[in-house]
Amino acid sequence: MSLLRQAFMKFWNLELYWKVFIGMGSGIIYALVMGESAMNVAPLGDMFMRLLKMVIIPLIFFSITSGVAGIGENKSLGRLGVKTFTYYLMTSMLAILIGLTLTNIIQPGVGVDISSGGQEFDPSSLSQPGSLGSIFLRMIPTNPLQAAAKGDVLAIIFFSIILGMAITALPEREYQITRDFFENMFKVMMKMTQGVILFLPIGVFGLIAKAVASTGFELFKAVGWYMITIALGLSLHIFVILPLVFWLFTRINPVKHFKAMASAMATAFSTSSSGATLPVTMDCVENRAGVSNKVTSFVIPLGATINMDGTALYECAGVLFIAQALGFDLSLTQQFIVVITAFLASVGAAAIPSAGLVMIFIVLDAVGLGDHPQAAIIVGTMLAVDRPLDMFRTVVNITSDSIGAVIVAKSEGEEVLTDIKL
Repeated sequence: MSLLRQAFMKFWNLELYWKVFIGMGSGIIYALVMGESAMNVAPLGDMFMRLLKMVIIPLIFFSITSGVAGIGENKSLGRLGVKTFTYYLMTSMLAILIGLTLTNIIQPGVGVDISSGGQEFDPSSLSQPGSLGSIFLRMIPTNPLQAAAKGDVLAIIFFSIILGMAITALPEREYQITRDFFENMFKVMMKMTQGVILFLPIGVFGLIAKAVASTGFELFKAVGWYMITIALGLSLHIFVILPLVFWLFTRINPVKHFKAMASAMATAFSTSSSGATLPVTMDCVENRAGVSNKVTSFVIPLGATINMDGTALYECAGVLFIAQALGFDLSLTQQFIVVITAFLASVGAAAIPSAGLVMIFIVLDAVGLGDHPQAAIIVGTMLAVDRPLDMFRTVVNITSDSIGAVIVAKSEGEEVLTDIKL
């Protein structure tokens, strides 16, 4: 018993990301040994996801409201907003251009035989978004409580920003009391989040075991070059472009940032959801990277909703792959439409697993391929092999968010990543 206790204590004292990696490895081994029977541990992952989702809406509400209220002056808020959105636009467009370039060079869709693994797929079975205009329209909630109940993150962010700005307009005494209330509630939510994070290794074990047990390998052969193209593009973005952008704006070794964000990146990989990873991302950015609460609470929740570099790259490359597989050679003008639409679609994509695949229909419609009968079959095959790609692009998404927070904080004169040793 003492040896078991010692082993447990050693595990307990490990850094969180090591615990997560152990949970992931254990889940893979368990699924390979048990086969389909490994699905019996799926409830562990499902329960953990429910715990994470439980804190997401109140965490976003209190973090953004307290953050905006804490900024105080509307001039400061505007400055932070301009810096944040400029960064989002820049990195998303870089990601899209990588996807565009690689897909034109590798041409993964040329000669692909979907019939070996594809099957009929009904696009209407997925919850599809409305027009691009509706993405902006739905930001304004007619009922904030109803938006919170439905988990409409974009509406909650908009309402929280407006509420925070209204708080700054209060007289000094009322402002201080209201601001302190929201700051204290945010601290309460962070404490609750840290409690949920304790169960992260167990949740990851259940999620990975379920993913491995339920994913076949036959379809991977039919779309091998497509998967290689997406994986290569994501790798270039996360290991070359983002570190280069990070270094240019901060003059800090990017390895420090990756070390600080290891737990959040591991969580993103296992959950495939920027939204579900949000509590861990905020914890790492504030407590590991040393970014102030003011910047963290504004940049990170906003980024988890509208800054989707991995999804943007995937939207662009995925549509070009479908066009190639159908025998269409898109003109430069059509490819430019893909670039713009992919960016807007990534902004509107929900922070949930495989949301990018839902949004891909918007981009297909933009170049006139949405109604092609074979397009749905190809998308069905893409969905079948999407899980590992979705896991990877979620890591890219949250890494970009966190790098944006550090860059904005550094530009505001904050000392960041001082406690991280190489």
